[in-house]
Amino acid sequence: MLKFFIVDVFAERKYSGNQLAVIINAGKLPDRDMQSIAREMHFSETTFVTSNKIRNRGYDVRIFTPAMEVPFAGHPTLGTAYVIHKKVAKSKDLMITLNLKVGQIPVTFSRLNNDEVLWMKQISPTFGTILDKETMAKVLNLNVEDIDGRFPIEEVSTGLPAIITPLKNLKAVKRAKIEEGRYLELIKVLDSKAILVFNPETYNSQNDLNVRFFADYYGVREDPATGSANGCLAAYLVKNKYFKKNKIDIRVEQGYEIDRPSLLYLKSESHGGKIDVNVGGKAIIVAEGKLV
Repeated sequence: MLKFFIVDVFAERKYSGNQLAVIINAGKLPDRDMQSIAREMHFSETTFVTSNKIRNRGYDVRIFTPAMEVPFAGHPTLGTAYVIHKKVAKSKDLMITLNLKVGQIPVTFSRLNNDEVLWMKQISPTFGTILDKETMAKVLNLNVEDIDGRFPIEEVSTGLPAIITPLKNLKAVKRAKIEEGRYLELIKVLDSKAILVFNPETYNSQNDLNVRFFADYYGVREDPATGSANGCLAAYLVKNKYFKKNKIDIRVEQGYEIDRPSLLYLKSESHGGKIDVNVGGKAIIVAEGKLV
């Protein structure tokens, strides 16, 4: 029997944020069983800690959506590091490193207003195709006028690529809805299979941006909190000087439209031709049990 934990990540309270199942000591599981368990859990992602011991200064972890294995994802990285820290390593160290398909990702633990916040440093961003407003408006079932033409619609990757799409207001974000046929045609010719839309109007006045994320290709119609894509967003905001500066330290809300309100902290800075990306948030273990 394998032990598992269910974690709410990027959550300010239980039963919010993005759900994650973490299976520990899962090294003997065949790939097909990992995929079947991820499909059974049916969260955006399920992770498998394949050894409860450190290897090459980190813990080996694999990430599966209900449809496939992925090399990197944000909330699974934070949530898995949290479980390892609290339930596996039981260490007071303030950093846990995960060995993922994309490479080693360090997660650090800090305090913010007496709350524990986890931070992951993502790999250096890469930038891809610039898309036109007309195409993206059709994919999102929006009007061209809903898209903020001051900034590009751009592919960005910090391990898992996403199409970053700036919208003008919250009304446009709320109306966004994937048109499946046009979406499938679009992703045939792009590395990115997911779309992040954002705007500067928010439900909570303390937050800086509102975000939605769509990833049907990965078996995730809409994600309540997406650490990887928000890392892409952080790099995009700095590269395109969305806030008129080359450094950001902001709060991003996501998941309100699907009743899973989430909060992500984004820090990013451009210097020496490089962009550093850090994404933070809180994690809460809400359940644990055994697979039988």
